[in-house]
Amino acid sequence: MQYDPRAIQPFRDELTQIGFRELRTVEEVDKTINSQKGTNLLVINSVCGCAAGKARPGIAMALKQSPVKPDDLTTVFAGGDIEATARVREHLGDIAPSSPSMALYKDGQVVHFIPRYQIENRDAFQISQHLMGVFKEHCSSTVPSESSPSK
Repeated sequence: MQYDPRAIQPFRDELTQIGFRELRTVEEVDKTINSQKGTNLLVINSVCGCAAGKARPGIAMALKQSPVKPDDLTTVFAGGDIEATARVREHLGDIAPSSPSMALYKDGQVVHFIPRYQIENRDAFQISQHLMGVFKEHCSSTVPSESSPSK
C-alpha cells in the first residue's frame, strides 16, 4: 500500500531532521549497503503508532545521548519507498519483514536487528538504552563533546 506522500512527510522529517539520509530508490539502497565501510543504522520507518511513540523518539534519544554513534544514518519508508524498502528486506536475508525496524550494518553486514515486536513492547527510553548498548558494542565513532574546541 502506497501512502499519500503529504501525509507521511512529517514522519520522514522526524528522522531527516536528526541526520538521517533517505534511501528512496533501489539504486540508493544497493550503493549504500554494498559499498558501506563502517557502521550504518538503517531504519525502516512507518506510520504505525509504535514508530511514532516509541521507535523515532527512542532513536532520537539514543543519538542525542550516546557518546558512540554509527558512521551513517539511513532510512527507507515502508508504504512510501516501496521498491527501496523491498530491496532493504532482500539485503536482510532470512530476517522476516518488519516495520518499523532497525538494522545496524557494519561494513555492509547486519550485526544487529531490532524487529517491530521488540519496539512494540518497549517505551522510547528502553529503545534508546538498547540502541546505545548496540552502538557501544559495534560502533567506534565518537562525537566531540560540546565543551571541546571546534576545529
